[in-house]
Amino acid sequence: MPEPGKKPVSAFSKKPRSVEVAAGSPVVFEVETERAGVKVRWQRGGSDIGASSKYGLATEGTRHTLTVREVGPADQGSYAVIAGSSKVKFDLKVTEAEKAEPVLAPAPAPAEATGTPGEALAPAAELGESAPSPEGSSSAARNAPTSGAPDDPIGLFVMRPQDGEVTVGGSITFSARVAGASLLKPPVVKWFKGKWVDLSSKVGQHLQLHDSYDRASKVYLFELHITDAQPAFTGGYRCEVSTKDKFDCSNFNLTVHEAMGTGDLDLLSSFRRTSLVLGPGSSAQGAAVLPPATAWTAGHRDSKLEAPAEEDVWEILRQAPPSEYERIAFQYGVTDLRGMLKRLKGMRRDGEERAQKKLEPAYQVSKGHKIRLTVELADPDAEVRWLKNGQEIQMSGRYIFESIGAKRTLTISQCSLADDAAYQCVVGGEKCSTELFVKEPPVLITRPLEDQLVMVGQRVEFECEVSEEGAQVKWLKDGVELTREETFKYRFKKDGRRHRLIINEATLEDTGHYELRTSGGQALAELIVQEKKLEVYQSIADLTVGAKDQAVFKCEVSDENVRGVWLKNGKELLPDSRIKVSHIGRVHKLTIDDVTPADEADYSFVPEGFACNLSAKLHFMEVKIDFVPRQEPPKIHLDCPGRIPDTIVVVAGNKLRLDVPISGDPAPTVIWQKAITQGNKSPARPAPDAPEDAGDSDEWVFDKKLLCETEGRVRVETTKDRSIFTVEGAEKEDEGVYTVTVKNPVGEDRVNLTVKVIGEAGQGPSWRTQRGSPKEGLSVRSFSPPSEPTHLAVEDVSDTTVSLKWRPPERVGAGGLDGYSVEYCPEGCSEWVTALRGLTEHTSILVKDLPTGARLLFRVRAHNMAGPGAPVTTTEPVTVQEILQRPRLQLPRHLRQTIQKKVREPVNLLIPFQGKPRPQVTWTKEGQPLAGEEVSVRNSPTDTILFIRAARRAHSGTYQVTVRIENMEDKATLVLQVVDKPSPPQDLRVTEAWGLNVALEWKPPQDDGNTELWGYTVQKADKKTMEWFTVLEHYRRTHCVVPELIIGNGYYFRVFSQNMVGSSDTAATTKEPVFIPRPGITYVPPNYKALDFSEAPSFTQPLVNRSVIAGYTTMLCCAVRGSPKPKISWFKNGLDLGGDARFRMFSKQGVLTLEIRKPCPFDGGIYVCRATNLQGEAQCECRLEVRVPQ
Repeated sequence: MPEPGKKPVSAFSKKPRSVEVAAGSPVVFEVETERAGVKVRWQRGGSDIGASSKYGLATEGTRHTLTVREVGPADQGSYAVIAGSSKVKFDLKVTEAEKAEPVLAPAPAPAEATGTPGEALAPAAELGESAPSPEGSSSAARNAPTSGAPDDPIGLFVMRPQDGEVTVGGSITFSARVAGASLLKPPVVKWFKGKWVDLSSKVGQHLQLHDSYDRASKVYLFELHITDAQPAFTGGYRCEVSTKDKFDCSNFNLTVHEAMGTGDLDLLSSFRRTSLVLGPGSSAQGAAVLPPATAWTAGHRDSKLEAPAEEDVWEILRQAPPSEYERIAFQYGVTDLRGMLKRLKGMRRDGEERAQKKLEPAYQVSKGHKIRLTVELADPDAEVRWLKNGQEIQMSGRYIFESIGAKRTLTISQCSLADDAAYQCVVGGEKCSTELFVKEPPVLITRPLEDQLVMVGQRVEFECEVSEEGAQVKWLKDGVELTREETFKYRFKKDGRRHRLIINEATLEDTGHYELRTSGGQALAELIVQEKKLEVYQSIADLTVGAKDQAVFKCEVSDENVRGVWLKNGKELLPDSRIKVSHIGRVHKLTIDDVTPADEADYSFVPEGFACNLSAKLHFMEVKIDFVPRQEPPKIHLDCPGRIPDTIVVVAGNKLRLDVPISGDPAPTVIWQKAITQGNKSPARPAPDAPEDAGDSDEWVFDKKLLCETEGRVRVETTKDRSIFTVEGAEKEDEGVYTVTVKNPVGEDRVNLTVKVIGEAGQGPSWRTQRGSPKEGLSVRSFSPPSEPTHLAVEDVSDTTVSLKWRPPERVGAGGLDGYSVEYCPEGCSEWVTALRGLTEHTSILVKDLPTGARLLFRVRAHNMAGPGAPVTTTEPVTVQEILQRPRLQLPRHLRQTIQKKVREPVNLLIPFQGKPRPQVTWTKEGQPLAGEEVSVRNSPTDTILFIRAARRAHSGTYQVTVRIENMEDKATLVLQVVDKPSPPQDLRVTEAWGLNVALEWKPPQDDGNTELWGYTVQKADKKTMEWFTVLEHYRRTHCVVPELIIGNGYYFRVFSQNMVGSSDTAATTKEPVFIPRPGITYVPPNYKALDFSEAPSFTQPLVNRSVIAGYTTMLCCAVRGSPKPKISWFKNGLDLGGDARFRMFSKQGVLTLEIRKPCPFDGGIYVCRATNLQGEAQCECRLEVRVPQ
């Protein structure tokens, strides 16, 4: 069907052509309409033509003809044919009889042609239009046979696409018609170039595919439209049409001819009217655009239409004003006015520059402002391109292109630092360049810092707000810049214009003045850190408890973050299963369960970091109680409705285990007995607690056998609260009545259990309760079939299989669940067929080998030892046929943008998809199938993977993945960019050297690594040492000035290119050194007064008291300053430690460390660090406590 928004299709399927005939001869013009019954009008000079002796009009179906008899000079002129809203013009030219060439009338039969043999020309109906269409295109489909020709006897085509010719820049349309009367759905048509290239992936500016359907004639029309043809379009093409059970294809060729040069004598042949008749086998398309040597039969050329060799029409048109273009074109026979104007636009006047007003050498703009770059052109119709750092700028929200007369303006709104670059304006072959400098405004402080007062250990947060987002700031404390230390004490956060400095746990050393500096101001605040004072809200109290009681010591302090240690008689108390220590908020609690005399002691709570101690005493109180033993009569606990349990059924060969719970104090004695029965002897006495009719039986009690073995096949095990009777491999002789008796000094209890053995060993269902667990409490249920399964549903259907699933039945029954059976029957039948042999334990099944297209009902039954249960049946018949699901690609979000990979990195692109049956997956790159062993594709039923083991630059490009099911498909496009390091810059040279400065200039690298350059790194090296030092990093321009060089030295310079991958492997280096000459000035050094920097030692960080565990190496640290460097001595309890090998002393940049290796309790004491120099001495001390682990 026609696409929305497409231009209306012409009412004519075949149009008349302009012809040239000899005077006195008849001529026939023929047209064909798209459908029959359309009213057609013929006109000459704007007036309608009717049937007369001069003109003959005929209509046959869709074919309409106009016959002009005995053509004379008066009949020469312009004619037109009108059908609906479509109108086609054509010309008739009459020549003298001796100069005219014979014309073949456009009748279908060749026998109606006039003229001599061998000189017959192609029918007029097969020629192209005399004047180009409004779009300047030609149609290769019009070369096809007329509708009167017989249809293709075998294939699907009613009309096949024909060969065509076109000049460079022209347009051409190939058409194919397919009969649709016998088709149930539209056919699938594919256009190919060569053998494999699918043109559907090339649809764009130069190629379009159109299709339509004529309901009256039931014919499908498919068109391939090529615009702006290029020489590369030349080649063989193929059109394939396929339906469900038919296939046909047709091959055709396209020839693209080069346009003639301006100096050629046949230049105007590409713009002349094509009213002359072509030779046999020539196409109308080629006649409109080819030179005369191709369009005319050999040896025939009209000298009247040739331009004189001495006149150059292009020079005449170039010098003439635009108002004279139409007159000159008519005078010289140029009909393709659009092509002529396009050619004139590209021609450049001699001695005239395209740009009258060029760009300034440089522009400057403030960040966030707008700037306009304007040039003025000499030719108002010239095309302009704007470049940024050599890359063409595309129009976007920030870049706006304006064209007002001869002025061209590039507007950049909201300039940022990224817009600081070199810009070029390109007009044809001319370029004008400029540089744009973006000035960053000073960052001002809009909200200053605030002073803070906190306690030790609290969190501190300074917040400041500046005028710009993402601005660079510095944090300082007492004039020293703060950095992220290894301990991560300081944290810096940015949130838009807000900047924060965070100190997680403040200490006394954090007291000071904090400052934030920006390029346009500073903010200052003071932080005061005070020591915490601990207050005791509730102290622990003395306790007096008895044996087996619980003792709880509780205290409450002012700080909920304070931790502490509980001591018992001065030793740390460790928690265990009986002693528990808890800390909830400000409350600390010690709980002692089941208090014993050993727990009587002094208990203390010592908060960490505070010099306080909370103590209390625990008193133990003894209570003597006379023991009176408790007695309880024995009892058997059975899980059954009445006193008499149901018969216990067990299959022969299976294991029987009877678990009987009992109770009683003291523990009762359990006796198991089995009654030995004999049929038809003497009546047996009923068992105790049995009903009156218990003795009315065919069996007679003969004797009772005592069961007391603890090992063997039949055994009895007794514990404190239960008795277990076990029979390994039940046999028929194990049937009978078992009596369980429990006794103790207080009383007695008894119960009879009946056991029945069924079946042979190894046969039949096994007796079990609750999925094979031991029969605990003798909860006996009656056997019954299970209920029907629930939620039966069809999960999937294919051509031969059906997948079913269901849920277990709500009632399983005492016999458990052995499995499920599945059956099916055709719709309307009553005979059910088993879908699988035996039973299945799963709640899903795949039924295979089903007849395709059959409508079947399915049912499922649950089985147990009591037999099959009620079935559950599908509510509707299931048609055994594949469910068609449209293919769909689920492209992940990260693959929708450009995928960047470094060279030699693996590429693994996984794309899930959906569709039934399994879609066919196709990968292409730039429209071509993937080639080479390095790129592999792995497909599964649910996803496809494109894998490249080691990426190379050649792998960059646009990849397209297509999933197809019959005529349905889905496509996704992925852009892969493989990047590498750039090559070094080119042509590095020294442009100027003055004073202490050197100016360098270079060209961008030849290879940018397939990505944007981030800048350049400029380095210098002294000729004497050849040590390289970096001067500039991430420098974006291609010229710079290296300042502050040393007089009298020679320097080499080199430049590296840098992109997102890294710097180039090599650099561009200057070949010769640049010397900085010495000026003729004598330097007199000034006299400075010598300053005395001597300073007495002072400790900037004193020693801190420590408490450590014996056996673990510890260190004592402090910091000292002084000039000259002081001498350090360490003492313990007044003794010098310099000669003791167990102590190691370190001093690094004023930080002093004493290492004590594996200290013991004897290493505890007072340690002193003394620093001495010529200006004095200083010392600091600390106490070290070494604890022995408990």
